Amino acid sequence: MITAQAAGSRSDGRRPARIRPEPSRAPELAHLTLSELRGYRQQLAEEETRVSYWRRILQARLDSVIAPGDQAALDRLRGVLHNHARGSRRLAMLPVAIPDGAPPLPDLTALWETTVTGDPDDGERLASRLTEAEQELSSYRHCLHQRLDAATGELISRYREVPSLALCALPLPQQRTA
Repeated sequence: MITAQAAGSRSDGRRPARIRPEPSRAPELAHLTLSELRGYRQQLAEEETRVSYWRRILQARLDSVIAPGDQAALDRLRGVLHNHARGSRRLAMLPVAIPDGAPPLPDLTALWETTVTGDPDDGERLASRLTEAEQELSSYRHCLHQRLDAATGELISRYREVPSLALCALPLPQQRTA
């Protein structure tokens, strides 16, 4: 008989935490001050949010091109746009910047403005371009994840080496003036 714990689940019914690699120093980030490193990591996180949003839009647009008139595809596109608008209105308006060494981004504006006529070849060409753009965004997003992981590992390593550094990340209480 296999117990719940032997099968990889916990006795309280929750799934076990993933085993994460040990954080390590990133030599390419050693020159950054702690404040700069935090800022760099925040920029990467914001960029990842924007790229993920555009990727979801591309996937939903691809669904609508592959199956024109499919209400489910339109509902998915509507859901992507609605959920993002609720969560972070201003991120959709910011330009996507390419970090050094990252794969190039597709021309998203041209892809979005492309319309499909009644010609089936138009739909196939656009679907092919959207698929290629989605793959490029996925590659770019993967690169961002690697950079985020490196920045996070560098921060954790610094905090472990000098635990008091973590205290400067805490907000200071506001001083009252009399």
